[in-house]
Amino acid sequence: MKNDIIPEEQSLYKDVCHIIDDARGHIATFVNAEVCLTNWHVGKRIKEDVLYNQRAEYGKQVVKHLAKRLTEKYGNGWSDRKLLHCIRAAYTFSEDEIVYAMSIQLTWTHIRSLMFIEDKLARSFYMEMCHIEHWDTRTLNEKINSQLYERTAISRRPEEIIEQELAKVKKNNQLLPDLVFRSSYFLDMLGLPDIFSEKDLETAILSQIQQFIKELGTDFAFLDRQKRITVDAVDYYIDLLFFHRGLRRLVAIDLKLGKFKPEYEGQMLLYLRYLNKNERREGEASPIGLILCSEGNTEHVEYLMLDEESPIKVAQYYTQLPDKKLLSEKLQRAIAIAKEHYVGHQLDKKK
Repeated sequence: MKNDIIPEEQSLYKDVCHIIDDARGHIATFVNAEVCLTNWHVGKRIKEDVLYNQRAEYGKQVVKHLAKRLTEKYGNGWSDRKLLHCIRAAYTFSEDEIVYAMSIQLTWTHIRSLMFIEDKLARSFYMEMCHIEHWDTRTLNEKINSQLYERTAISRRPEEIIEQELAKVKKNNQLLPDLVFRSSYFLDMLGLPDIFSEKDLETAILSQIQQFIKELGTDFAFLDRQKRITVDAVDYYIDLLFFHRGLRRLVAIDLKLGKFKPEYEGQMLLYLRYLNKNERREGEASPIGLILCSEGNTEHVEYLMLDEESPIKVAQYYTQLPDKKLLSEKLQRAIAIAKEHYVGHQLDKKK
């Protein structure tokens, strides 16, 4: 039957499908925005009523009774739990913030996940990453649970610097290296034994390249393994070479067992200068390097992460997921140390 369709009819069919699909997209966006704004306004109105009466017990009762009456009138979808989410959204977000979230097409389920993040800067970070990397709510929840924000370089900066950086991201809709690179990576998906070599690690990464890229970030594209470069008739090999579409930069990754050593930085600097001269293409930014070490030595790592001008990042990788509570404590200590170092680093620059 398909062979009987004349070209003009096929063209008409495609055009009409495009019009319908486009309209459906606009309708879905409009409906989502209305749902989110309605929920926020409902929460705001209940919040005002509860605050006016100044009694927590009154708040529980009024929500319960209101949910029952709304369900009788509008059917399922207005449970007391739903109303509590609406109230929390009203406490967490201003109307301008909700409108902005709608403008970048976040859904109510995105909002519901974001409103349980206490730190406003972390919340802003996740909101912008949802926008730039097009995260669905499942991905957002995975990133929150893995404490992605606390593992990024940007979390190590003073609050006013973080606010400025996030404002740039919001204005330009463009990623910055501090949002991309992290202080630690979870490579538990590789299934490595307790004892392994750097080659074992590299082979495991390549066999699970899709999951590895997911942990690195969505804009990474794999280019090469054991990339050979020759300097003064001496061959060197870059373990893994990637390209980051958002940053428009080559990313060289070196895999190391044990703690970071200062000589690793010199080796990576050689790789980056070679790539910059011989592999960088028109329109690309200068290459950047990531040294992944199996053990962490916080101060070495923090000093390199804090140097905004350095093209080299250092991070620890975990082949087994660490205990969430211990990881959280470790990250908070690292952030505190980093912020202290950052202030000292800036003062040294001014001298």
